[in-house]
Amino acid sequence: MSNRNKGIILLLLSAFGFSMMAAFVKLSGDVPTIQKTLFRNVISMIIAFGLVKYYGARLFGRKENQKHLLLRSILGAIGVILNFYAIDHLVLSDADMLNKMSPFLTIMFAAIFLKERTRPFQVISIAIAFIGTLFIIKPVFSLDIIPYIAGFFSAVFAAGAYTVLRVLGRKEQFYTVVFYFSFFTTMILLPFVIIFYEPMSWHQWIYLLAAGIFATVGQFGITIAYKYAPAKEISIFFYSTVIYSALISIVLFGQIPDVLSIMGYIIIFGASLYMFLKNNHVSQLEKEKHQ
Repeated sequence: MSNRNKGIILLLLSAFGFSMMAAFVKLSGDVPTIQKTLFRNVISMIIAFGLVKYYGARLFGRKENQKHLLLRSILGAIGVILNFYAIDHLVLSDADMLNKMSPFLTIMFAAIFLKERTRPFQVISIAIAFIGTLFIIKPVFSLDIIPYIAGFFSAVFAAGAYTVLRVLGRKEQFYTVVFYFSFFTTMILLPFVIIFYEPMSWHQWIYLLAAGIFATVGQFGITIAYKYAPAKEISIFFYSTVIYSALISIVLFGQIPDVLSIMGYIIIFGASLYMFLKNNHVSQLEKEKHQ
């Protein structure tokens, strides 16, 4: 199997993992968002700890990378909390698609902060995708818009975290980065969870443990996928999460996205597909030029 196909399969597996994570988070019911986030990160931390020890790597990375590891963890933690809040209060596929704005925002942040070259077609894609989010959010001046805003900003903070990951590049092993992020988030959230702890039923425990396991599948899947193939070649397949989430919304929760939301999904997916095809075309031209 080619590396590209391995990357695609891992990305599809990752998308399924994140979709199932969101489903179990929603199934867990009225548990505080902070408490749910802690569960998600404790499981990832334990699994990442095992991998770090197995490969004999540094638990907290190199001294020179601390600034970026810490920044990635802060941005990622805020992004996860906002995403879980959106999952709790929105149709699952709406929350998922708003979070999927992160690849577009990563391009924008990389251009601003890392001075990476942004091509005109990428700017067009970002603008089209943003229009798509407006169809999902349906802006109104009421408190009902808060979960949608949380969903959008979960993508903003996730994009910030991914931008920092680009700086880290190959300076740290992926399991070290995952452990650092999970450990940091666990330590920050633990005092709040202890103070405001809400007792849970046995099935809520099972749902949140399952959410943590599937989150880990998603996190490791996407990290390893991009080691096999560049994001610009395979990232489109990560949008399979919206199909999984829409099916889960209908089957488990009886929630059917409205017409405007579905139009928003189509617009955002179309923008992603356009950027995916253009990226591959540009890569092909550059390859031919150097032959």
